[in-house]
Amino acid sequence: METSELLKKVRKIEIKTRGLSRNIFAGEYHSAFKGRGMAFSEVREYQFGDDIRNIDWNVTARYSHPFVKIYEEERELTVMLLIDVSGSREFGTTEKFKKNVITEMAAVLAFSAMQNNDKIGVIFFSDIIEKFIPPKKGKSHVLRIIAELIAFEPQNRGTNIPDTLRYLTNALKKRSTAFVISDFMDDHADMEKALSIANKKHDVVALKIYDERETELPPIGLVKLKDAETGGYIVVDSSSATTRKMYSDWWKNHKNKLDVLFKKCGVDYTLVNTREDYVVSLMNLFKKRALKQ
Repeated sequence: METSELLKKVRKIEIKTRGLSRNIFAGEYHSAFKGRGMAFSEVREYQFGDDIRNIDWNVTARYSHPFVKIYEEERELTVMLLIDVSGSREFGTTEKFKKNVITEMAAVLAFSAMQNNDKIGVIFFSDIIEKFIPPKKGKSHVLRIIAELIAFEPQNRGTNIPDTLRYLTNALKKRSTAFVISDFMDDHADMEKALSIANKKHDVVALKIYDERETELPPIGLVKLKDAETGGYIVVDSSSATTRKMYSDWWKNHKNKLDVLFKKCGVDYTLVNTREDYVVSLMNLFKKRALKQ
């Protein structure tokens, strides 16, 4: 992709997603993803109704009357975007491929983090770690991330989420909020273990992207389907009611397995349909998290 073309695309994404993060997500993001805790700020004289547990006994003894410690929220977060760049992200039967939705959502989250003065980093993954961008602050850093989201070409086409979660845990020493943005077609046996371990150290949030055509097959006769990750083909008779039922049953089982997995591991997640507005999905997730705080 030529530099001028890339810059135009970056600018287009910036205009759309920065406005969303500033006008829609600012308050919701802050409420849903609070800082690491409370940091000591200053002391002041005790007032009626203050929590006696906050009395600073050293200062109180020095001045012979009570003083209390004042705390403020530690706002700074480290936000990591774990971006699935495997072959299946190129699937789409509407005006948007999964890749397009992933790019826009990641950009919105990056700008939301920037506006809250949080650090933002990225891990691009397939069945290997394709690229690691260490967390930093600032607009130029966010624009670099968006450029990478648009133009990045992976080496491999497979998916390995457990290995990516292990990489996250090893690469970042401090706790982070980690958004895993993927279609979660990965079916590795050790997914539960890797997700549980990662979520104990970090705050893992799952954003599952899917296309409506993955949920059911229309009756249009013989269809040649390609596995975007392996390159293999299969011919399916979509006019068969049995075939269509097997197809939709697979999706229901897949979704139910993820529901159970995320609940068991204590991971907040939401489904994002490429045909629908991802803003609604993100807002619902943010509000649900804010209620849990």
